[in-house]
Amino acid sequence: MEKPVIKPPAIRPGDTIGIAAPASPFDQKAFEAGVAVVESMGYQVKISDHLFRRHGYLAGSDTERAELLMKLFADESVKAIFCARGGFGSMKLLPLLDFEAIRAKPKILVGFSDITALLIAIFNNCRMVTFHGPLVTTLKKDNGKSCSALIGAISSSTPLLLKSSEPVVLSPGQASGTLVGGNLTSLCHLVGTPYEPHLDGRLLFLEDQQEAPYRIDRMLCQLHLSRHLDGVAGVILGSFEACGSLEDVYAIVKEIFHTRIPILGGFELGHGTHNLTVPIGLEAKMDTEDGSLRFAEPAVHEGH
Repeated sequence: MEKPVIKPPAIRPGDTIGIAAPASPFDQKAFEAGVAVVESMGYQVKISDHLFRRHGYLAGSDTERAELLMKLFADESVKAIFCARGGFGSMKLLPLLDFEAIRAKPKILVGFSDITALLIAIFNNCRMVTFHGPLVTTLKKDNGKSCSALIGAISSSTPLLLKSSEPVVLSPGQASGTLVGGNLTSLCHLVGTPYEPHLDGRLLFLEDQQEAPYRIDRMLCQLHLSRHLDGVAGVILGSFEACGSLEDVYAIVKEIFHTRIPILGGFELGHGTHNLTVPIGLEAKMDTEDGSLRFAEPAVHEGH
């Protein structure tokens, strides 16, 4: 029997947000612009000197990046952890993390793209809700829609409701289950490891960027052949930026699932202009009739 899901404490105005760099180095200007956005929303930001290390195509060695992340989880003054950038390398941290220590001091963890590996592994191993949402270096990217959705997700005592502005029904119906997923490439790379996603009875959320349709086909085929898709209850599709024709992508998804379960596309989740925040590990219901994804309860609790 699975352990109960742990929800991290909600963030409040004036709280301190720590910045982690679990993956690639980042552009300084984009980072500073993102920090300014966080501060403008009424939060303090904690930046470690180690954040700016470089080790080839990574933001420091594996040990350094893992230690920084664990220090932020242990730091009593830090109420939430935002990731600076995705890119590459998050998977390499997984064997170095102390999941028991993370579970003992649950905190909001936000990121997407390559950070998907952390979101999934921490939910799997700690049963702690994590958050698929903007990176610090992407916060300045839109007109504030992503920022508002982020703060709503990590501070609100109201269950989240997402509706696609342009819903695409690939297969009609309703389905309920725990929402898991994120970046398709990252999910595939976890298959066959101790950190692979568990999808039976769950709503699967997928997004990606700069992957040609034949690569998306190959990745979904890998998940299918490894039997990871057999028990999926429903599918939510976010953005597929620079992935060729969106119609081609949708056709591949329909073929893989044979439209035997509800599939709903058109959500502003992932690498698009807007990147709304969704909790990974929380019960939700999807309904293709009104293009909605409704969570059963708030993603955070009021304790502090």
